[in-house]
Amino acid sequence: MPDLAATPAWRKSTLSDGGNGCVEVATNLPGLVAVRDSKDPSGPTLTFSPAAWNDFLIGIRNETI
Repeated sequence: MPDLAATPAWRKSTLSDGGNGCVEVATNLPGLVAVRDSKDPSGPTLTFSPAAWNDFLIGIRNETI
């Protein structure tokens, strides 16, 4: 498990609703993308390969409601 304490540059979506119910993403880490709950920054962090994260983004952009 990589040490994410000092290196991630966390960011929230510009579409977030003022900070409630948001996730933060760090894409500046070599070979992985980290995701966490913005309400619990010291809680668990999920990590994905850049390819898996890209596939996720493509999937949600193509989702219809």
